[in-house]
Amino acid sequence: MPVLSKMEEVRQDIVELAQATPNAQELMQKMVRLLHERVLKYNWVGFYLLEAGAQPPMLVLGAFEGAMTPHTRIPLNQGICGAAASSGLTVVVDDVSKDPRYLACSLETKSEIVVPIFAHGKVVGELDIDSHFPAAFTAEHQDLVQYCAMLVGKKLEAFRQ
Repeated sequence: MPVLSKMEEVRQDIVELAQATPNAQELMQKMVRLLHERVLKYNWVGFYLLEAGAQPPMLVLGAFEGAMTPHTRIPLNQGICGAAASSGLTVVVDDVSKDPRYLACSLETKSEIVVPIFAHGKVVGELDIDSHFPAAFTAEHQDLVQYCAMLVGKKLEAFRQ
């Protein structure tokens, strides 16, 4: 049997979690816990979901693992989270101190990745991960986090017709 890398093991566990979890809310709760516990450099892991009908459009904190954050509601025109949700593109910041969009949550945070979640072709939220390590998010990490966001999007599509 081939030996799996740590990231491949985590990905396989995420696949099994998604198959065994009946709804998106529960999947997000279990996913943030698994990612936070299993990947050393993932110091804060959380989901933000777009608030239906909010004007201006607003990201609202959902399931998360890590320290409390003052940023429980983020307008789409603010921060790295707002940039990812507005553009529909993954944003990786190797050094948050050099990115003027960064909304400081923790002095320990050195790098961040934010991946939009799509359901029915529209951005409905995002998966946000902070790390206390600079340049923590390699291409392998980006692939994993994008895969997690895709699984949540599919689960949301199944329940939001």
